[in-house]
Amino acid sequence: QVQLVEFGGGLVQAGGSRRLSCVASGNIRSINAMDWYRRAPGKQRELVAGITSGASTKYADSVRGRFTISRDNAKNTVYLQMNSLKPEDTAVYYCNVKVVLTTSRYEQDYWGQGTQVTVSS
Repeated sequence: QVQLVEFGGGLVQAGGSRRLSCVASGNIRSINAMDWYRRAPGKQRELVAGITSGASTKYADSVRGRFTISRDNAKNTVYLQMNSLKPEDTAVYYCNVKVVLTTSRYEQDYWGQGTQVTVSS
């Protein structure tokens, strides 16, 4: 129905930058909210940033001012620009999108497979 593919993870030095992308494809009528979550080793998954269909954004306090979320509706893609990375940003990053399928009137939740971001000190 809907596939999410994430790009951009990898190893980066502290203070560096990384851009994550998440592309949605499938039987998509519309995409509402698009969010990025992360799960660090030994910790619970947390919301990092989110963006609505109207481009309103929200951020976790720990990343505000360093990360920027954006979306390209024509490409069904959400981005996460991460600057001034810290070792504590090391985690698996997941995108989550709320999609209305062409065959439905209701919103459904989809998750990407996750991409590892490792920040070395």
